[in-house]
Amino acid sequence: MDLTHTAFGTWSGGRFMHFGESLSEERFISLIQLAYDSGVRTFVTSDVYGVGRADQILGQALRGIDRNTYCLVGMLGHDIYEGKRQGSKGYPRFSDPSLRSPKEYLSFLKMAAEKSLENCSADKFDLVMLHNPDERGYSDPLVWEAMSELKELGLTDMLGIAPGPANGFTLDLIYNFEEFGNLIDWAMIILNPLEPWPGRLCLKAAEKADINILTRVVDYGGIFHGTMTPNHNFREGDHRTYRPTGWVERGLESVEKMRPILSKYDLSELHFSCLWNLAHGPVRSVVPTFIQEAGEESKAIEELVKEFGSLQINSPFSDEEIEEIASIGDNTGCMMLKGASNRHVESLRPDEWPMKPELMELAERHGLGSEW
Repeated sequence: MDLTHTAFGTWSGGRFMHFGESLSEERFISLIQLAYDSGVRTFVTSDVYGVGRADQILGQALRGIDRNTYCLVGMLGHDIYEGKRQGSKGYPRFSDPSLRSPKEYLSFLKMAAEKSLENCSADKFDLVMLHNPDERGYSDPLVWEAMSELKELGLTDMLGIAPGPANGFTLDLIYNFEEFGNLIDWAMIILNPLEPWPGRLCLKAAEKADINILTRVVDYGGIFHGTMTPNHNFREGDHRTYRPTGWVERGLESVEKMRPILSKYDLSELHFSCLWNLAHGPVRSVVPTFIQEAGEESKAIEELVKEFGSLQINSPFSDEEIEEIASIGDNTGCMMLKGASNRHVESLRPDEWPMKPELMELAERHGLGSEW
C-alpha cells in the first residue's frame, strides 16, 4: 500500500519527543486508533523512538485491524543496539566506521528491520526510510545497495530517506536524488507556509527523479493547530523552547496576514497548511505533530486528530495564492542549516560535515548560490 495524503507519526503525543503534555500510554493507543477511525491510513514510526517502545505501542494500537487497510512506514538508521547514546547527539548512525565496516551494513539493516517489524506486530513494511542519515548515508553507494537488499528480502516494498532531526541537508538531499533516485520512492522533508525555506529548494529535483515527498512539521510547532496564543506557556523541557524568542508571536502575525486566503476557502489553520504543502507537485503526504498543549482550556489532541482525518485531497489554491502565502511566510536565511556546510573543515557530528566540491557544483547547476 502506498502512502495516503494523511499520515500519523508516533513522535506525536509527547511520549517520545517532548512537545506539549506527555500522553499516558492508554491515551496514546486510543489516539492512534482514533486516527485510523478518522480516516488516516498511513502510520510512520522509528525504532529509535523510545528505543523500540513507539513501534510496540503502534503495533498494539493497530492489532486486529486488517493490515491491507493501512500503510506502515518504518524509519531505520540509528544504532540503538551496539551504539551508545551520546547525550544531545543521540545514538550514532549505523554507518559510523567505528561501529562496523560497509560489508556489515546489510546485516545491521536486516536485523534492525526485523526487530522493528516484530515490535510493530507486522511481517513487512510498505516503506522503509533511512532515518537521519550521516554524511555516508546520503552519498555512499554501499549504503543504498544495502537498503535495496531490504526489498529483495521482502522486508519492504519501497525505500526512502528522512533527513533530520533539524532542518537543512538541501544539497546532500538533491545529490542523493540524482545519484540514487532509481532506488528511492519517498523522501521526508520539513515544509509548511511559515517554513517554505529550504524545503522547496529540493522539490524540482525530487520531481525530476520521480520521488514522492512526505512533509513533516506541517503544523509549525503547533501554530497551525490554532490553539496557541501570544506568550504561550510551554511546559519545562518542551523542545519548542529552543526556538528563537518571539517565534510564536511572529508566526501568529504571519498567519493573520494569510487569513484572507484561509477564510476564502473556509479552512481551518491545519487544513490550510496541509493543503498548501499538497499544492506542490511532488508532495503527496503530510504528517503533522499532534500536541496536547498545557492548560484546561487547551483543545484536546483528539479533536486535532479528528479534524486532520477529514482533510480533502486536492488543494484549492491558485499558483498566485501559493506564492503569496510563501512570500508572507518567507523564512530564507533564518537559521544555520544542517548537512554539508562551508562552516566546517572536518566532520565532528553526525548531522554536520564539510562541503564537497561536487555539492558546490550541484548548487551552481541548480541556481542555489554559493553561501552554504
